[in-house]
Amino acid sequence: MTTDLRIDALVDRMTASGKFASIDASDGMVRCRARDVESDAFYILIRAEAGLIVRFETPDRWLSESVEAELYHSSDSLEELLEESLDELEWPIDEIPVTTFRHFRSDDLLYTFENDIPTGGDPTEVGGTWLLAYEATFRELGDVAGETKDA
Repeated sequence: MTTDLRIDALVDRMTASGKFASIDASDGMVRCRARDVESDAFYILIRAEAGLIVRFETPDRWLSESVEAELYHSSDSLEELLEESLDELEWPIDEIPVTTFRHFRSDDLLYTFENDIPTGGDPTEVGGTWLLAYEATFRELGDVAGETKDA
């Protein structure tokens, strides 16, 4: 994958999607704030030495734990859920499989879920697809889904 990440085009695509509360770009990174989440939570696409990385991160321990708890009580893995989201965005799952999630607390004390993005194709298009797939995946998990509706 080349490192020709067109940040302006990526910001335009994320803005047009209407999926995020706000979008910031700087230093080869696009940072999209999650909608309908009370605490800080961000979807991030960053350029790394080996390619691109997509992240969901929050300083909120309880938000992270709500995602973990939902996954624990369901039969799905994050990889399976991400794969479904990517498939809906027409990512070639059979040709380029989903990479393994990493989940950790960063040096900045942020609870982080991340994936390396497989190489190949236009980095702006590929990065945008993975960023939207991350949003679709996490939007359904724990408190990221927003307030629950009472029946």
